[in-house]
Amino acid sequence: MDTQHNKLNMKLRSITESDIHSVMEWSRDSTFCQANGWPSDRSPEEVQRWWSNCVNHPPEGLIRMGIIINEELIGYADLASINGDAAELGLAIGKSGLWGKGIGTQAAALMMEYGAEELNLTVFHAETHEDNIRSGRMLEKLGFQEVSRIGYEVYEGKNSQLIQFQFLYRK
Repeated sequence: MDTQHNKLNMKLRSITESDIHSVMEWSRDSTFCQANGWPSDRSPEEVQRWWSNCVNHPPEGLIRMGIIINEELIGYADLASINGDAAELGLAIGKSGLWGKGIGTQAAALMMEYGAEELNLTVFHAETHEDNIRSGRMLEKLGFQEVSRIGYEVYEGKNSQLIQFQFLYRK
């Protein structure tokens, strides 16, 4: 099912193996790789295998949709750890030059709408690094509330506090 958002001519759609050209481009973007924990030295064959596996063998409880603007794949949005009426929201904008333009906020809202309408989800969880200021602001703009600060993880080369958020969806 395609989900469309009019402001940026954005839509979500199922990912496909033919999206590999965009994914290859992201894998060569060191800024994107560092921010998303992708190894920057993966061979094209390794990236191809990984993406093929994402498309053809997604883990149970994960839905990954491509974020499309003007018919171009620019990232992906996830609903993970789906359990009853709850799921974890995640996304990655593959073109780092598009960061900070509100695209993630719109894509996240679309994915939450999809989860609510298609899967009857009402509780969305999200997690970000304290040092990922844009991600935290995006979640707050969407109405997420901080619920805890548990754990640390390396983000952009340094150890960063993890912040957990929650959003209760109301139709």
